[in-house]
Amino acid sequence: MARGMRMSAETMQARRSSGGVDLRRTDAHPDYWYPIAWSRELRPGRMLARRYAGDPIAVVRGQDGKLFALENRCAHRQVPLTHGVVRGCTVKCGYHGWAYNADGDCIDVPYLGPERLPNGVRAYPCREVDGLIFIFPGDATLAEARLPPSLGARAERGYKTRELNREVAAHYTFMHENLFDMNHQFLHRRQMGTIKARCLGRRHGADWAEVDYTFSRTEGASTIGEGAIVGLMRKQGDGDNTDLMTIRTEYPYQHLRVWVGDGEPVLSVWLGYTPLDAEQRSNRTFGYLSVKRPKIPGLLEAAWPFVTIFTENIFKEDKEIVEMEQVAHDAQGDDWNNEVFPPIRDLRALLLRCGVPHPDGGDCR
Repeated sequence: MARGMRMSAETMQARRSSGGVDLRRTDAHPDYWYPIAWSRELRPGRMLARRYAGDPIAVVRGQDGKLFALENRCAHRQVPLTHGVVRGCTVKCGYHGWAYNADGDCIDVPYLGPERLPNGVRAYPCREVDGLIFIFPGDATLAEARLPPSLGARAERGYKTRELNREVAAHYTFMHENLFDMNHQFLHRRQMGTIKARCLGRRHGADWAEVDYTFSRTEGASTIGEGAIVGLMRKQGDGDNTDLMTIRTEYPYQHLRVWVGDGEPVLSVWLGYTPLDAEQRSNRTFGYLSVKRPKIPGLLEAAWPFVTIFTENIFKEDKEIVEMEQVAHDAQGDDWNNEVFPPIRDLRALLLRCGVPHPDGGDCR
């Protein structure tokens, strides 16, 4: 009985911190652009099969190089259009040869003729930004105004950039919280030693939240990879507590920037989380990690293999821990998180406000 009463109190606290709603039953809002593939993955005249929140998507690059995206089901027998072929700017189903244009209209049924064409399939707005292909799954009239103009420092020549790309078996909100809360640095002690994060301040608005940190090392030493990111830009004599990290969730994306002294950020990270399954218990994380080039030519290139190993190890540890959080949520059947850190409480409120309740109900009140 005592144990049951303790669980009940914890559950009530978690619900109070989220307004009585299970955050993990809050879907990503469809009225935004979501990354779905890398530009380099799709050559002219080819298609890719992708998913957004359980919906099958065919991402197509016509033979003229133009992109479009269609529901990945033929209107005839519901088989994937990606089992077919691209002819010019048309997709032909691989079963009976039904043809669809970039707007999803059925423009040819070979054995019926043009006067008896059936309904087509859904088309999605589709655009490329800085080497990523995005789709807009919501109200298409909002698409143009909400297209992100750039993705972090990916297009800036003063930075060297690597892709971040992984499928994660966790709700996208776990990803936002994990990055936003630098108090979890203990998780990365094998990669970075023991580091204490100090929150310098927080700000938030209707569709964004932001937090600032600085850090001090309490035990251990930095690795070559970590040092290559910030150490190359630190001036002689600079030590702990001179660095500033700002993390911003600007719904539905996240940005992380690190400054060492004055000038431009030495590190810029952009991340987007695309839900994969209908329950949104998994996501594909797309991102760019950009490191400022130091004045000495070739120095960053020499250190780049260590940067890659370091960041992959950090991402691996974050992936494992948020997947554990998802398993705990599923076992408990509710969001029992007892969150006490004010910036994360701000973030959770933002994600609830900007997301949409899952269709089968996300309200625990």
